[in-house]
Amino acid sequence: MAIKKKYLKSKPICKCTFSLPKDAAPNADRVTLVGDFNDWAESALVLKQLKSGEFKIDVDLPTGQKYQYRYLIDGTRWANDWAADEYIRIPEFATDNSVVSL
Repeated sequence: MAIKKKYLKSKPICKCTFSLPKDAAPNADRVTLVGDFNDWAESALVLKQLKSGEFKIDVDLPTGQKYQYRYLIDGTRWANDWAADEYIRIPEFATDNSVVSL
């Protein structure tokens, strides 16, 4: 799992590529990216599955902020991005959210 960041010179936007490797979701049919940047909408950002089995999506996000997010696998299983910039504990769900800092 990893996030690639490409900052635009012309505007305060970062093109972020979020990816989930095949071994994190070996039999998955669908993976979505869910976070505070899309109001935690569980079906808004669907990752594309590559021939390698890896899932990827590109998202343009405003810079100068931190965003919490997680991956939702087949609508039932949540996964964190262990290559995230940091993690925030969410006590009411007894889990952590991944964080990307831009």
